[in-house]
Amino acid sequence: MTGTSSLNVRRADHVGFSVASLDEALRFWVEGLGARLVRTGEMGGAFLRQVTGAHGARVRMAVVSLAGQAIELLEYQGTSRPVAASAPFDPGFAHLALVVDDLDAVLSRIAGHGWKPQGVPQPIASGERTGTRVVYAVGPDGSTIEFLQPPGVGTAVPI
Repeated sequence: MTGTSSLNVRRADHVGFSVASLDEALRFWVEGLGARLVRTGEMGGAFLRQVTGAHGARVRMAVVSLAGQAIELLEYQGTSRPVAASAPFDPGFAHLALVVDDLDAVLSRIAGHGWKPQGVPQPIASGERTGTRVVYAVGPDGSTIEFLQPPGVGTAVPI
């Protein structure tokens, strides 16, 4: 490393998802997962172009809060969209991971909003998270959430 200047990253601010329909996304995040709507707005023009590189676009946006995490939902209008969403193994792919008390209940509830698990939840086999059940779920827009249920949380163990 060279130079004497210091870099000070203070904190993460939010996670963002581009969505096809802001209204549908809000229904999922607020009704499906229990997030709180913080604010809505619109952006466009030179500001949006300079920040995102989306030339000629307008954005309807909303910020929701869930478990202390701010989540920005962005519905771009006036831009071409890819034919298929990216996959977890594509470079640049990102996801949000949420710890839940009852993974099966969450998967059941989000199914009504068009979200699908990518397989059967699997327990982590070793390490500090041994026994944690985990699965990716993909929404109608291709957004991905990883759900994790720590061992012994939310499920009664028969005696």
